Amino acid sequence: MDLTTPALLFPAISLLLLAYTNRFLVTAQLIRQLHVKYQDGAREEVIRQISNLRQRVLLIRRMQAMGVMSFLLCALSMLLVFIELIVVAKVIFGLSIFMLVMSLLVSLHEITISTKAIEIEMEDMEQSLRQHD
Repeated sequence: MDLTTPALLFPAISLLLLAYTNRFLVTAQLIRQLHVKYQDGAREEVIRQISNLRQRVLLIRRMQAMGVMSFLLCALSMLLVFIELIVVAKVIFGLSIFMLVMSLLVSLHEITISTKAIEIEMEDMEQSLRQHD
């Protein structure tokens, strides 16, 4: 293993962290919109969304933490290659990849939960449309 092996992972992790930050910002915006609906009296819809959004925020936090750990372990691996501790560098690099994979799996779970939130929104719209017919 040489210095370029862990260095190849840097751009991928950086882009992943950017995507996770985007997910967080979108979720935060949804929470703010839901708060406005709550203030306008849409209690039932808000109640159905709160646990979903709470779970998503927790998962996004875990995704980001694992992504950052992956990035730090990757940087540490590069340092260890630089000071010629190759065996330790390989182990740390393996841990970095493991953290990256775990982060992606949590991300997949969060995406599954976010689709449930969309289903709740669609159900509410359907109910509203049926009531007006």
